[in-house]
Amino acid sequence: MSGFSATSGLGSGHIAHRWGWFVALGIVMIVAGVFALGDTVLVTLISTIFIGALLLVSGVIQIFHAFANKGWGAFLFALLCGVVYIIGGFLIMQEPVQGSVVITIVLTVALAIGGVLRIVMALRHRDMSGWWLVLLGGIISVVLAVILYASLPWSGLWVLGTLIGVELIVQGASWLSMGMGLRSIR
Repeated sequence: MSGFSATSGLGSGHIAHRWGWFVALGIVMIVAGVFALGDTVLVTLISTIFIGALLLVSGVIQIFHAFANKGWGAFLFALLCGVVYIIGGFLIMQEPVQGSVVITIVLTVALAIGGVLRIVMALRHRDMSGWWLVLLGGIISVVLAVILYASLPWSGLWVLGTLIGVELIVQGASWLSMGMGLRSIR
């Protein structure tokens, strides 16, 4: 039975008449993902600048928060964090190529640590069904981390753009599928 039944608690029967909006969103996201994959370097640099801007704004808000709550025992820490965010955001926005390399290094470390932890967890729980899928996921994460590390600094220029493009396509396909499912129950 489909998860889109009109009697399900998800309220899909209520939104089934709007199936076209879901399909349109899916198509737009898929097209945007294809364009992103067409120029991953540009998308990476734009994303890096956007991340820098977010850090800058977060730093200003953090400093405002620190002064608004001076009585709180962590005033100096909050103020220092805000300053670090502002400096980091400014540096990333000024040098998006180096910023994208730093972000790729952080992603590489996260992939490696997450992969090793999943491998260890899978090996400790070999008695459970599906443990090998966790092991496989961990191995893939570690292999990706090694590939990204080995191709630094060049991988810093395409990783974010590729991830964003793939994410847009996957999410677009999901919305498109949901829209078509809603259409079928309409």
